[in-house]
Amino acid sequence: MNGLSLRELSYVVAVADTGSFTRAAQHCHVSQPTLSSQIRKLEEYLAIQIFERAPRAVRLTQAGEDLIPLARTILEAATAIRERAHGHQEPLSGRLHLGVIPTLGPYLIPRFVPGMQEQYPNLKLVIREDLTENLIRALQAHELDAILAALPVRLPDLALLPLFEEPFWLLAPPGHPLTTCRFITEKKLLEAPLLLLAEGHCLRDQALALCHKRPNSTQLQTDFQASSLETLKQMVVAGFGCTLIPALALDPNDALHGRLVARQMGLPGSVRRVALMWRRSHLRGTDMQLLGRFIQHALPTESVTCL
Repeated sequence: MNGLSLRELSYVVAVADTGSFTRAAQHCHVSQPTLSSQIRKLEEYLAIQIFERAPRAVRLTQAGEDLIPLARTILEAATAIRERAHGHQEPLSGRLHLGVIPTLGPYLIPRFVPGMQEQYPNLKLVIREDLTENLIRALQAHELDAILAALPVRLPDLALLPLFEEPFWLLAPPGHPLTTCRFITEKKLLEAPLLLLAEGHCLRDQALALCHKRPNSTQLQTDFQASSLETLKQMVVAGFGCTLIPALALDPNDALHGRLVARQMGLPGSVRRVALMWRRSHLRGTDMQLLGRFIQHALPTESVTCL
């Protein structure tokens, strides 16, 4: 391994991630000449060109594209070795970067993180909230260790641990005709002005699929698209229409104070399945299984069904 160092690999990955030698040097806290010379040294040792260098652009060559995934795996393994050497042999310890989708994070994280901090005091959870597509990209780029997202996600390089399924509920303002229904049928749902999240949220696609509506349906309130479930709730309170939300997002205080009325869905498949996902190559697969089981134990079984 003479001539190949973890530092050089980290420099290469930083340039690939930032698309710039200058930004990569700042990220790695070294001067740009130092970073550039170390990458040149690695290229000479491997007898390949990793980057195409232009005055205003840096691009990976094909050899560089092939190298980056291996470099990420090596750096990840080195981190695992370093943590064990520092005494982190116990399960769920050290730093763990966890991604979570916005329609899940505010309702799930408070249920398991406090107990996890108490039971695993040496675990440092770093949580990132983002859309599913962005989280998967970050997971594959080794920026995250695992993500919590809704199924289906079909990628061969990801391991999946299904955690739970939660039913969808319809929220309507008091006095809305649908509040007289005990269960919401597809026919009733098709007649309702439906508020949805903005494009890019998987929950929007799930709601459309559930009621078989097209994105240009006249019953969709396209003038009002929210980026969070809490905003959707306030729009329903204001009388703009109805919306669908998963069970964990239900707030009993809304019904108690007469702001919203929740009705169960009478449609088959009106649930979403949530899973913990990580790279199959990740060295902490056992920790991921343990994390998933811990989350399941923290769930309200009266609202969701563990898988």
